[in-house]
Amino acid sequence: MTVHQVAAIQMNSGADVAVNLREAGKLMAKAAAQNAELIVLPENFALMARTDAERLAAGELDGSGRIQDFLADKARNLRVWIVGGSVPVLADADKVYARSPVYNPDGERVAYYDKMHLFDVSVNAAGEAYHESRGILAGARAVVADTPFGKLGLSVCYDLRFPELYRELAAQGATLFTVPSAFTRTTGAKHWDLLNRARAVENLAFVIAAAQTGRHANGRETWGHSMIVDPWGEVLVQRVRDPGVVMATIDGAAQQRLRQRFPVLEHRRLE
Repeated sequence: MTVHQVAAIQMNSGADVAVNLREAGKLMAKAAAQNAELIVLPENFALMARTDAERLAAGELDGSGRIQDFLADKARNLRVWIVGGSVPVLADADKVYARSPVYNPDGERVAYYDKMHLFDVSVNAAGEAYHESRGILAGARAVVADTPFGKLGLSVCYDLRFPELYRELAAQGATLFTVPSAFTRTTGAKHWDLLNRARAVENLAFVIAAAQTGRHANGRETWGHSMIVDPWGEVLVQRVRDPGVVMATIDGAAQQRLRQRFPVLEHRRLE
């Protein structure tokens, strides 16, 4: 079967892990009840940390911990595939990885990706600035996971601005990309729709972009607008500002026909 139901979860996560996990669980159960087979959570779904120290304190050992165990249990109990947004996993004594894990319906982690591009930027003249590298260690490899929905190319938030990553994922056979994010309201208003649709069109791939939304306990305001985009750049579904679920049907056979009819990936001249 090439037709599948996929879902993106939109959240307004705060600084209480237990509260965030409870809300994520409710939204994933809602998606599963609507026959979602793949569920993508947003970046920092379990913790929008107020400080680097708070994020580090919540950091888990690779493969185990409250957040990772929660994801494995939900995948198993709901019988769905889950992309766990991003999870703080200890990298060393001072930093964590922003790790995006993939779980199958048996609750097994089958792949993970560590966020490669870190958000060290000043986004406006008013002084809104972010320095992810102070508390996060960058990943170093592009990751594609084999799933029943196609080859799944993993990314996280700021990665969206680096098309070469998605070209590499496509070269590894990716037919859909996941983009768990916490885009700022400032940058999201200008670039979120544009970048998600561009990554889809460039690679004739589906994009499942799950976002944080609204004002958070750390003072940050995120853009929301979780969306699922088809390989022709059409936004199949979008949720604007409130937390919830967005769902769409993806058709792998139709995508394959499009790639055959419009073989842009084969027409590249530069590697």
